[in-house]
Amino acid sequence: MKALVLSGGAGTRLRPITHTSAKQLVPVANKPVLFYGLESLAAAGVTEVGMIVGDTAAEIEEAVGDGSKFGLNVTYIPQDQPLGLAHAVLIAREFLGDDDFVMYLGDNFIVGGISGLVEEFRETRPDAQILLTHVPNPRAFGVAELDADGQVVGLEEKPQEPKSDLALVGVYLFTPAIHDAVRAIKPSWRGELEITHAIQHLIDQRADVRSTVIKGYWKDTGNVVDMLEVNRTVLETQEPRIDGEVDEASQIVGRVVVEAGARVTGSRIVGPVVIGAGTVVSDSYVGPFTSVAENCRITASELEFSIVLRDSSIDGVGRIESSLIGRHVEVTPAPGTPSAHRLVLGDHSKVQIRS
Repeated sequence: MKALVLSGGAGTRLRPITHTSAKQLVPVANKPVLFYGLESLAAAGVTEVGMIVGDTAAEIEEAVGDGSKFGLNVTYIPQDQPLGLAHAVLIAREFLGDDDFVMYLGDNFIVGGISGLVEEFRETRPDAQILLTHVPNPRAFGVAELDADGQVVGLEEKPQEPKSDLALVGVYLFTPAIHDAVRAIKPSWRGELEITHAIQHLIDQRADVRSTVIKGYWKDTGNVVDMLEVNRTVLETQEPRIDGEVDEASQIVGRVVVEAGARVTGSRIVGPVVIGAGTVVSDSYVGPFTSVAENCRITASELEFSIVLRDSSIDGVGRIESSLIGRHVEVTPAPGTPSAHRLVLGDHSKVQIRS
């Protein structure tokens, strides 16, 4: 059994972070989201991985390499434009051959992995198996309609009038039957070849399409709110570990990880928190559900429920919360006079200012 991991796409909902970084490499608890998915595949015994890459191919390839550090063998498959999930299956035909495969969206996060689901599929081998979960906003997802017996009878992509609240999770399991289906469909109104249309084609052809409603935690990490929520969930499971330096004037409370080479002085850290290697926290408070990546500087500030990417500094700015701060960012106080805000913002930035 092989895997097809989708790591292209523009990541528009995470702009401006994704103007300069692949969305799949934005870290959760200081580890890229994509890595959690690759580790899940390896744990499920799936080692041959085709990686769909787009404009951020170089960055993805640098981070993942040949896959050996995950126990995988990774083949890169370029996609010139993000033309839909079914298009990804179409262009991966040579790599996939006649093998069964699991398709995994690289920016999705499933607590507990997929080992049980893969094992069930191997034993029963339906033509397709989809994962579903109840969501409060089904209009934003592909939605499944089930009959009274729980069988899949219809799928719709981002419907205006959803027939259920069951959204498709970004993990799909297929036999080679899907290849005829992706060749049979036409682009949607979005100009994309939708995997929901391909699965619907299988249903219409009376193929065996099954579903599993997952009860574990799932998130599509496509926006800042969900990134912070996933970060919170992962941090809650970490074991405390102090490999860096913490001076006697500092206080460490709860599940806190201070990586080797990091230094905490005159500060209070209340977990769950992770402080990356080479980062210095001084005269500051870092509160729950916060990840600070490597080589950052947090000075005379308060930080809570936030993600700070590498090589950034926060110096003397009071309290920051519910924030995603990119790489090489400098956050400093504004001058006292004149009473004005000075901003340098990229496209698609969002700023909240208290007058």
